[in-house]
Amino acid sequence: MKATTASAWALAAMLGASAVNHLRNPKFYYPVVPPSLCSDRGGALGLMTRHQWVIASTAPEALAALGLLHPSTRKAAATATTVMFAGFTAGHISALKRAWGPDGTPQSRRVHAVRLPLQIPLIAWAWSARRS
Repeated sequence: MKATTASAWALAAMLGASAVNHLRNPKFYYPVVPPSLCSDRGGALGLMTRHQWVIASTAPEALAALGLLHPSTRKAAATATTVMFAGFTAGHISALKRAWGPDGTPQSRRVHAVRLPLQIPLIAWAWSARRS
C-alpha cells in the first residue's frame, strides 16, 4: 500500500471516530459551535440548537470518511474535508475567544488553546490526501 493511501485511510479512520464521538459525547463539541448559530443561545443566525448542530456535523464527517476510502472519490472527499476543517476553524476561534472571556475557565482556555492550532495540521493532512 502506498504511503499516501495509508494516510488517506488514517484520516478516514480519524473522521469516522470523530463522527461516532459526536454522537456519543456531543457536549464535548458544544463550545465549538458559535452562539450566533444557535437557536438555544439567542443567535441571530440560529437555525438549530447546539446539540442539533453537533449531531448534524456527524453527516459530513462520516461522508468524508467514506469518500476518502475509495480512490475514485478520494480527491473530492479530501477537498471537501479541507474545506470542512477550514470552516471549523471559525468555531475554534470563537470558542477560544469565549474561553478567555468573563465566563471562561482555566480548563476551557487550555482545551481551546490546543484545539485551535490542531486545525493547521488537519487542514494540511486533508489537502495532502488529494494526491493519493
